[in-house]
Amino acid sequence: MGSRIEVDVAIIGGGAAGIAAGQRLREGGVAALIVEARPRLGGRAWTFAAGNGHSLDLGCGWLHSADRNAWCSIATRQGLTIDKTPPPWMRASAQIGLPAGQTRAFGAAMRKFRERVDSFSESAVDCAAAACLEPLCRWNPLIDAVSTFYSGVELERVSAIDLARYDDSGVNWRVVEGYGHAIAAHGQGLKAQLNCQVERIDCRGRRLAIETTLGRIGADAAIITLPSALIAAREDFFVPALPEKTAAAAALPLGLADKLFLTLSDAEQFEPDCRAFGNPNKTATAGYQFRPFGRPLIEAYFGGALAAALEAGGTGAFLAFARAELTGLFGSAFANRIALLHLHCWGSDPYAGGSYSYAVPDRAGCRAKLAAPVGDRLFFAGEACSIRDYSTAHGAYLTGIDAANQVIAARKA
Repeated sequence: MGSRIEVDVAIIGGGAAGIAAGQRLREGGVAALIVEARPRLGGRAWTFAAGNGHSLDLGCGWLHSADRNAWCSIATRQGLTIDKTPPPWMRASAQIGLPAGQTRAFGAAMRKFRERVDSFSESAVDCAAAACLEPLCRWNPLIDAVSTFYSGVELERVSAIDLARYDDSGVNWRVVEGYGHAIAAHGQGLKAQLNCQVERIDCRGRRLAIETTLGRIGADAAIITLPSALIAAREDFFVPALPEKTAAAAALPLGLADKLFLTLSDAEQFEPDCRAFGNPNKTATAGYQFRPFGRPLIEAYFGGALAAALEAGGTGAFLAFARAELTGLFGSAFANRIALLHLHCWGSDPYAGGSYSYAVPDRAGCRAKLAAPVGDRLFFAGEACSIRDYSTAHGAYLTGIDAANQVIAARKA
């Protein structure tokens, strides 16, 4: 890119929301440029091609609410394979490491917890979701651990109202070739500038002046799809400053969930897509999915404070923790059956700062505030802007479409 280029609309960020917005603008005849700091499209959706030929989704991996998830039909049109095997958390028979009676008891405790959370859906008074735990219930630590898997943070930090608003149809499928692969492929044909980090958006002139590491971009309008953590971290990102946007983003921090992929020898011991918790009596524990897609792998899932602490120790800390939990479950010889395949730490990723957003207590309304346009030139999208589908790639998709439609309407006006 030269020292300055001119476009109708600049899309800041090439993840699911940015790609969706770019496609919608192209359909509407609006010239747009995606500006992406990474060397690839997809953002927090990233399929990594492992050396053993397997496609690993280091970011989002499940087509949540698949029966209404736009990425499902997009992946199908791309000729990719949709695996409709129900996830292990929805099949009691897939839970290993716990006696059947304890599995049922945990499931019942989780359902009661969700019922108490759901009662906040129309509440005017918010609190931390931890208040929905039954006092002294033996399953509270594990329920809190599961919270770190889907919110990226422990329940004491999550808004009960925001958690209640999340809308899940209960249908969860996967893309065999990779969810991240499908999302990135949807961006093919869109004009994009990769390896280009946006440093500031100056709104004082007749046109926006977008300062990047590769030069300046002039645009009539911009759609900002950056993770909320990055917006919150830069009070000087917009000129003049937009303190309400910065505050809204800060109330929607990114939780942390990291995946560690391990190879597994003698994998036939386990049924495909079964799951175990490392220690069901602790919040600081990982979830282990054995033989995803029937492959000889273990997908280990770490969330919240545990993931943050392990990131500080690097890959070796994750591997040591997983080895300790797995040998505790299956005996010391199990250590010889596993080996590191891949890990990506989203908390230390400079272009993410975490995995997906949650609202802090008393700040559930900040999703709408973050999504609201500023005048007829600044528009916002991304999973943190979604009120009912936040933390998901399909939620990001829908906000990208909405923002693009707002741009098209503003240009017509």
